[in-house]
This record gives sequence, C-alpha cells and structure tokens, in this order.
Amino acid sequence: MLTSFDNSSFLKILSFLKAHKSEFLSGQDMSDILKISRVAVWKDIKKIRSLGYKIKSKQNLGYRLVDSSELLLPWEVTQNLDTEFLGKRVYYFDTIDTTQNFAMKIASKSNENGTVVISKKQTGGRGRMKRKWKSPAGGIWMSIILHPKFDISYATLVPIATSLALCIAIEKILKIKPELKWPNDVTLKGKKIAGILIDTSIVSNEIENMVLGIGINFKIKPHELANTIKKTPNFYGIATLVKKNESALPLVQQFLYELENIFRLINSGRIKKIKNGWTKRSSTIGRSVSIITNEGNLNGKAVKIDSDGALIISKGKKIERILVGDITHDQ
Repeated sequence: MLTSFDNSSFLKILSFLKAHKSEFLSGQDMSDILKISRVAVWKDIKKIRSLGYKIKSKQNLGYRLVDSSELLLPWEVTQNLDTEFLGKRVYYFDTIDTTQNFAMKIASKSNENGTVVISKKQTGGRGRMKRKWKSPAGGIWMSIILHPKFDISYATLVPIATSLALCIAIEKILKIKPELKWPNDVTLKGKKIAGILIDTSIVSNEIENMVLGIGINFKIKPHELANTIKKTPNFYGIATLVKKNESALPLVQQFLYELENIFRLINSGRIKKIKNGWTKRSSTIGRSVSIITNEGNLNGKAVKIDSDGALIISKGKKIERILVGDITHDQ
C-alpha cells in the first residue's frame, strides 16, 4: 500500500528529480542535500523506477527524470488537485480484493472524509445487486469516502449525481459525449464504460458516511472482458474509453473536481440543476423500458427523474415511481 501522506525517502528523491527535470543530478549531490547515504539514493531510484517512472542515468552525471508513471499513484493524484476536500488523502494498492471493502473499514474515521482508495487491479470487484465486477489492469477502480451534510432523503440521488459528475469529466478531458443510463451507468454508443456502487452507513436516521465505488473501463480490452461476463443478467455490452496510451490522471482529478461541485449543489438544495444535467445526457428518458424490481416486473415509458433520483414511469394513465431496479431499454 502507498499513501499520499507517506514520508518515505524515495518521495523526497522523486520530488527532487521533478524539480530538476531538465538536468542530471548526481547521486552524491542528492545524498548530501537530502542527508541520506549513496546506497539509499540508489535503492530509492530503483523503487521509483519500479513504480513506472522513467529515469535516465549517465556515468559521471547522475540521474534525470524522463517520464512520469502511468499509475494513479497517491502523490500524483493530490498534486495540483483543485478541490477543497475530495482526494486530499489517497491510498493506492497494486492489487486488492475491492477498494470498497477497504474504504468501508476506515470510513467512520473523521479524517477520512473525502479520502480516495485506488487499486491497479481488483480480485473481487462487485457491482450492483451483488454482481461480480471484473477489474483488470488498465481500468480505474476507486472508492471515495464521504461524510455528507445533506438530508438522508437525498441519499438515493447520489448515484445519479456521481454518474453526472463522471460524465461531465469525461466530456471535458476526453472530448467525447457519453450517455447516462438510469440509475448509475455511464455508456458510450450503448455500451457500458462505467458503473457506480454506493454503500451507506445510517445511524439514527442520519447518514454517518457513504462510500462511492466507481469502476471505469478506461483502457481495457472490451472483447476479452465481455467474454468473461456476457452471461451476467442484463449484460448489454462493454466499451473502453481510450485505446491509445493516455494518462488516466487528468480524468480522475477532473472527476473529483466535478463531484465536489455536484455535492455543493446537493448541500445547497439546488437539485434541479442536477436533474437537468442528468436528463440532458440520459439515454433512458423518453424510452420504453422494462424494470425488474423487488415488487415485480414493470414496463412503460421513462418520463423523468424525481428530486431523489427516482425514475418516473408512465403506462397509459398509470404512473409508477421506481427508486431501485434493474432496467432494460426496449427497442
């Protein structure tokens, strides 16, 4: 595990290399300035390289940082992050069962409000309705801890709000226009590129904390992944956001920025702006849909979403209000 609040010597070396990116730095100079041994410098350089940073070395000249890592490392996420509280503390794992499980274990601690947990891979990722979520390297697998100030009645709006924030971030960073499928899927040309899972702890009818699980197919091989999950109920295809070498960091930072803005809207009661933003990008509203709920199956036309994220369905003169369900867009 790596964290944004780690004080390891290799981070001091990395910071030093970043500050002098255009020049070579000798091991002796770094040893003298940082007051660590030459052997420690060499070990730290080795550690930095193992994390994906490209460092050029030349005899009698020293070391120079050539390129940054593609990994979503904690200190990279927090650097130049334009938020007030989201993402100020970050945990990173190379492999974990699920970021959601780890985040839920620490969620009640007061200093973890806004904390982000990221993993390169997950071995036991899960989606809605206890479905398995495949999480290979190349995706963005993360959980965000929140200690909300808003009323419990808005809890069911959070999946809608989170998917909207992600959609806006994708539009701004990748210059593409995904769509939103109720309640919490982000799609591209009708195929899934991201999903959101919310775990909420409620005490005395108040939200103690929420953990937002976000899975994004950033740079994956969709055909390989589809073959392993195509028998999953309500599978409608998966896609990847990018196919070329592109850093996931700008998207993650923009998403955290947009999400913080969205939660400001909820805190101030400006729900209409969220509803309008989501509806404008929705592939569900105006469509004939079928929904599986705990109370039975429903079908009709998706008319709008309510202020708490509920989907309003009409069938003739009958109106149904759905808070939780598994939806299929009818052709």
